[in-house]
Amino acid sequence: MRINKKNPILVATFAILILTVGVPVNGEIDSPKKQMKRGIAVEDITCRQGLDLVIRTNESPACVKPDTAKRMQELGIAFIPTTFTKTEKEIETVPASNRSIVNFYITDQDLNLAHNAVEVVQAKELFEFTINGVPIEGPEKIIETGPNTGQFYVRLNLPETIDGKQLDQDDIILIKYLDESDFSGEQRVIVKSVQLTKTFAKVQTEGSGGSRIGHQFTIRLYEPDANRDSKDEDKIPLSSLEFRGEGGIRTTLANPKFDANRPFLVETGPNTSTFEVEIKIPRQIDGKVVNIGDRYEIRYIDRSTPSNTNEKVIFNGRIG
Repeated sequence: MRINKKNPILVATFAILILTVGVPVNGEIDSPKKQMKRGIAVEDITCRQGLDLVIRTNESPACVKPDTAKRMQELGIAFIPTTFTKTEKEIETVPASNRSIVNFYITDQDLNLAHNAVEVVQAKELFEFTINGVPIEGPEKIIETGPNTGQFYVRLNLPETIDGKQLDQDDIILIKYLDESDFSGEQRVIVKSVQLTKTFAKVQTEGSGGSRIGHQFTIRLYEPDANRDSKDEDKIPLSSLEFRGEGGIRTTLANPKFDANRPFLVETGPNTSTFEVEIKIPRQIDGKVVNIGDRYEIRYIDRSTPSNTNEKVIFNGRIG
């Protein structure tokens, strides 16, 4: 089965983490508890050779012998998280904000039955969600991103409190996808953890042309505050994003020199909270020359964070 990758920055970051998580400078592998203290996601914890990672029902990880891991799973006191490959199913998340929502995608071609239409699938039996080990309610339905994509959009609304306590910056949301059948026909669990963050928005780029002068590439902004209409695509004006380059260049993406494909960042679909526009880096901006090797920034001011402060969300790039 194929995975529909829409976010190369997250994919690259995930690949780097897979190579480095759990391995400190001295080459020793830390315990799961120490790895979590360093900010490593539960499902990304590395175990010593000969041991398997399991996640107990209280969401705490452990490294145990393979036979023990199998027995724990059979007894229902733990499960073995799935290791992804390019042909397997995947949960792809975007940044989460406290007292807000978690947007994510599940890629599973087994759910793609009507190849000429957009699938709407009941989610109740497919997912389990917990925050710090406490179960929370999930969405009723998941919606395919387009006909025959096999990728489904999921919107998880977060509660304001857990056991009477406000959600906190370091709280962990654990997403479990109960895959009814893998390639061997057996049931398994795919797991992904997401840490809450103060910053709603996130700027990213994508495109084979990269940041080369005159080549088109995509600017992507994740901003749930701009998602005001759940049934239609929302828009963010290009003037909301500032471009800063060497030599004193300072303008917005609304500058016609960027040759944007539209005057707005447009939401990628109803309720996705992800906005995109295609631009080109020009040779000159307001009479100032852009050179190969120059560094630049794309800034967005997020004015509605849970911390009630205006935060600059910055993407740093280099002209190729």
